[in-house]
Amino acid sequence: MPSEAIDPDGLSWEHISPRYLTVRLIGWAVETLLTVAVTCVPLILLSMGIWTWVPDWLAWGLPALTAAGYLWRGVLLPRQVRAVCYAERNEDFLLRRGIFFQRTLVVPYGRMQYVDVTVGPLERAFGLCSLKLHTAAPGTNADLPGLPASEGARLREHLSERGETQLAGL
Repeated sequence: MPSEAIDPDGLSWEHISPRYLTVRLIGWAVETLLTVAVTCVPLILLSMGIWTWVPDWLAWGLPALTAAGYLWRGVLLPRQVRAVCYAERNEDFLLRRGIFFQRTLVVPYGRMQYVDVTVGPLERAFGLCSLKLHTAAPGTNADLPGLPASEGARLREHLSERGETQLAGL
């Protein structure tokens, strides 16, 4: 159910690339495997008879609880990725994200100091990039991940041009 505060009327939101979900899922899988493996150490040491002081419920419960938490995060990832979108207006750039706690960030073009485009190895393999808008106020620095590389380059040039134009008008 859209909220007027989050979704202003007459605004057309652009979504990020669906390939970004694959990037996030790969990162999630690696993090999950490593974390669950580390939390299994007490269970392994208990099974080998090295740590006899560890209670069975703790040795089994720690990896089970950790795996359940990561599984919940994995279930939410597709919705989180679909929730990230952006819109360009005449005076400002809007970013929206969040499924439980939604957030819309408005960055006026005249307040942008510079636009940063980054590409990590996994993003590069999927033809994606991340765009970061820097302003004088640290709370309004905006990060937009999962853009196709061509759209990231277009936005970098367009937002930089709009920022210079708006700044000149101040």
